[in-house]
Order: sequence, then structure tokens, then C-alpha cells
Amino acid sequence: MKLALLIYKYFPYGGQQRDFMRILQRCQQAGHDVVVYCLSWQGPQPDNIELVIVPVKAFSRHLLYQRYTAWIQSELGKHSADLVIGFSKMPGLDIYYAADPCFAARMDRENSLIKKILPRYRHFLRYEKAVLDAGSDTEIMLLSPQQQNDFEEFYPGCKPRLHQLSPGIDASRLPSAEAETERKEFRENFSLTDNDIALLQIGSGFKVKGLDRSIRAFAALPDDIRLRSQFYIVGQDKPGDYLKLAQSLRVADRCHFLGGREDVPLFLRGCDLLLHPAYSESAGYTLLEAVINGLPVLTTDTCGYAFHVERARAGEVCKSPFSQQELNNMLLSMLETLNQRKWQQNGLAYAKQIDVAGMPDAALKLIEQVARKKTSVLS
Repeated sequence: MKLALLIYKYFPYGGQQRDFMRILQRCQQAGHDVVVYCLSWQGPQPDNIELVIVPVKAFSRHLLYQRYTAWIQSELGKHSADLVIGFSKMPGLDIYYAADPCFAARMDRENSLIKKILPRYRHFLRYEKAVLDAGSDTEIMLLSPQQQNDFEEFYPGCKPRLHQLSPGIDASRLPSAEAETERKEFRENFSLTDNDIALLQIGSGFKVKGLDRSIRAFAALPDDIRLRSQFYIVGQDKPGDYLKLAQSLRVADRCHFLGGREDVPLFLRGCDLLLHPAYSESAGYTLLEAVINGLPVLTTDTCGYAFHVERARAGEVCKSPFSQQELNNMLLSMLETLNQRKWQQNGLAYAKQIDVAGMPDAALKLIEQVARKKTSVLS
């Protein structure tokens, strides 16, 4: 079977991109041919795939995406695929992998008239409707119950096409038998004593991940805690505005922008608390990765995987509507009681109770089911 996988941008450190790669590789293992259409590709290219860099440009993102879609539709008219699988919402998909939250729900919550009339917002809503409206037959892979609730609320009738997937945690980020040794090595490498506190935030796309909120919460810590703390920021994005914020709050010397890295598991095992106060997050794999590695988490309820933190009793969840003061207070309380709470033990126990790595197999199963259904309809 020939599969067309559509992704706007590939780079090694994004959650959407890592899921894309896991599904791609699982499809290859099952013997399917894969052609990838993207606007840009960074990092190693898998063997035995056909990679097509779509030759379109535009001054605005939404116009670029429209030209990308039109070019691919024309190309697939000449060189057809058995299934078209998209990792962003767009017309013409057989399957959509829901790496993004519900856009209609976001617009409803923000209730901004200006945003609703701007062309880029109308574009994203139109592309979402192409996938989820009643007239669509696109099957949708979901990452969290939060997504399902939002999609069902704003697109009545889509429920039969919604399919919840288990998480797809990479093997390198599963709990390690060498965790204590790795923690010791990490803290030695970063010159951290047993009395020092290492805070961590992981994620490319600093704006949506709420890095500004994290820096403000870190800066609000009382001197006796802040002066023995370091804040490590791992992710691929431009740090400029956030470095300026840290400088204005006089914590820049303790905020370390480390870029995208391959050694994330060492941070999960060597740090003391994960901060992830995202504005919006369809899932947030880093939350579950932290939980199952025994790293306490402070996050927001707008993250799809925040429910794992609550179920595991492995941290705290800041409720909506968001309050910076509440986040500040929660961070301080957690750091004051790190050694008294059972967040670490609870997280490690939770890792043994759930399927944390079954997503690629579940995705492949749905892909093959949809292909059989499509074949029977055409025949």
C-alpha cells in the first residue's frame, strides 16, 4: 500500500514530528510504501521513503498552507496514493492525526472579534471544518479526552470518526534501571549539589508552551529558594523575547536556554520538577514522560495530558481561568514540600499501570482498517 504523509515542517524535536516519525517507521515495518510531502525537513531522512519538498512560497503562513494543499492535491491527481494522512488539518485527508487542539474551541474561549475576522483565523477554521464537519469522511486519531470533548461539542456528528490512541512514548524516555546513576551524572555535569533545585521546561514553541508564565513564576520565588535553583529550558525556538523577560526580572543568569537536544531523558531523571504551564496543548507528551520517570509536574488544565498528572497523583494542575499568582503559589508550595510528598513514587507506580508506548501500533491498525474500507467502497 502506498501512503502519502503530509506534514508542514519536520524537525527532530517537536512532539508532532516525533509522532509523525514513529507512525512512518511503523508503517514501513508493516511493508507499506511511504511518500512524504512537506515544506521543510531538518535532520536525518529515513531510508526507503520518497521525500517531496513542496515548492511553494508565500508571505503569510495561511496563504503558504493553502498553496501547499493546492499543490499536493494537483500532485496526487497525477500520482495517486492509497491513503492520504495529514498531521495538520486540511482538506482532502483520509486520516487526520490530531496533533493540534480544537481551533473552534480556542476561538470560542478567547472570544476575540478581531481574531475572528482576520483572514488567517478564517483559514484555520475552514481547514478544521474540512476535517470535522458533518460532510467530511476523514477519520481522526485523537491524543486526549479533552480533544474528544471539544470536537464533539463544536462538530456534532463527528463522534463515529474519532479514535482515541494510547500514548506513544519513545523507548529512550521510559523509566530506566540506571536512573539513579544517570541523575548523579547529570547533576555533576551541571555542577548541581544535593541542595540545589533544578527546574525543567521541555518543548519547542515557547509561546504556546507558556514559557513566559514559567519565567515569571521562577522570578517570583523567594530569595532563599530562587538563589539555589536553576531553570533549564530545552526546546527548539528563538529565545530572544524570553531572555529579555528573564533579564528584566533579574533571573537571566539562572535561566538556561539549551535548544533542542537528544539527551532529554537525562534531564527527566536529573531535574527536580517539570514546569509546563501551556496556553494550549493537545496532549503534551513531556508531561507523561516526566510522570513515568518520577519527575513531579506542575502544569495547566489546558494540556490534554494533564489528566495523567492528576490520575497518577504525580504533581499539580493549575485550573482555568489561568492565574499567574496561582501558578506562582503552586510552584513555591511544591518546591517547599518536594521531599515530603509522594509524587515521585506515584509516578513510577503509574508507569506500570498504563500502556505508554502503544500509539504507533494503534495508528497502523486504524490506517489499515481505513484502507480496507476505502478499497471495498471503490470496488
